[in-house]
Amino acid sequence: MSDPVSQRLPDFPWDTIAGAKALAITHPGGLCDLSVGTPVDPVPALAIEALTASAGRWAGYPTVWGTPQLRAAIIDYLARRWGAVDLTDHHVLPVVGTKEMVAHLPLQLGLGPGDTVVFPECAYPTYEVGARLVGARPVACDDPARLAEFRPSLVWINSPGNPTGRILTADEMRAWVRAARAAGATLASDECYGEFAWDAEPVSVLNPAINEGSLEGLLAAFSLSKRSNIAGYRAGFLAGDAALLGELLQVRKHSGLMMSGPVQDAMTTLLGDQAHVEEQRQRYLRRRDLLRPALEAAGFRVEHSEGSLYLWATLDENCRDTVDRLAALGILAAPGDFYGPKGAQHVRLALTATDERIAAASERLREA
Repeated sequence: MSDPVSQRLPDFPWDTIAGAKALAITHPGGLCDLSVGTPVDPVPALAIEALTASAGRWAGYPTVWGTPQLRAAIIDYLARRWGAVDLTDHHVLPVVGTKEMVAHLPLQLGLGPGDTVVFPECAYPTYEVGARLVGARPVACDDPARLAEFRPSLVWINSPGNPTGRILTADEMRAWVRAARAAGATLASDECYGEFAWDAEPVSVLNPAINEGSLEGLLAAFSLSKRSNIAGYRAGFLAGDAALLGELLQVRKHSGLMMSGPVQDAMTTLLGDQAHVEEQRQRYLRRRDLLRPALEAAGFRVEHSEGSLYLWATLDENCRDTVDRLAALGILAAPGDFYGPKGAQHVRLALTATDERIAAASERLREA
């Protein structure tokens, strides 16, 4: 009898900071939970209105490929915001939240034992989980020049990055595209935090200036969870190589992986509006401008963090000691070793807490 799939997986990381959370909760001023990137701000009114108006007309099953209106909205957004050109319906595919897609992309691409999946050295853990679910070899690598030695089938990049907030330059993005193609690998670019850039401007693999005018072998992942504060709706999409997306569409049809109809309609509306995105961006920027100097005043060094919704900070000590140090102040952070050995001296602090909790955490850091 084969081993259970669960035995291939690492321990669920958040279970390992239960003690720190228990300590932080005892602070007289209450817990400031900066450990998880879960939106806390209001769902945009236009999403609620679209969802409500749509709810009564979906007695039948939605399609895995999404409505024509949703596909058109995705294409328009990618052209307007990310410089994609010549996209058709065959270049886009809605997904039921991008975490599901990240975890199952190796499976849906037909990978298994004997395949290699490459991802950043400090990375969202689900890239590795996806490899382990199918028995593929997971490899952490930040150097595109080394891809050939791993002979990968799938390569993940992430910009702006989680947890580091690093934004890859256009030259770096081009280098990954070329190296993945030379290695015969699919390149999947996680661009879910693209709307939140602070000190540099991200670029997409969908832009012809990056992909040399071809989407061959390329997939880009986008999410409305943070962009539009609808993590609970489970709304995301892929875009890129039509042949790859056609294969994924067939697999997902057989698997019943369809986004709910009302969510498709809400997503269509949200993709057509940039004002609510800018409003949310300004909220996060205000929080960042408060929390970062407070961390630095407390002796932290903030590295990268040019984009995304996190500050990647270090006291040049074991990250678990830093987590405990912060917990004594009632602040819960994510230890950097969640994201790979390279993060062992860092912590990740999320901007996805209320203004009041960010202010409280900042005050405690300044007084420490």
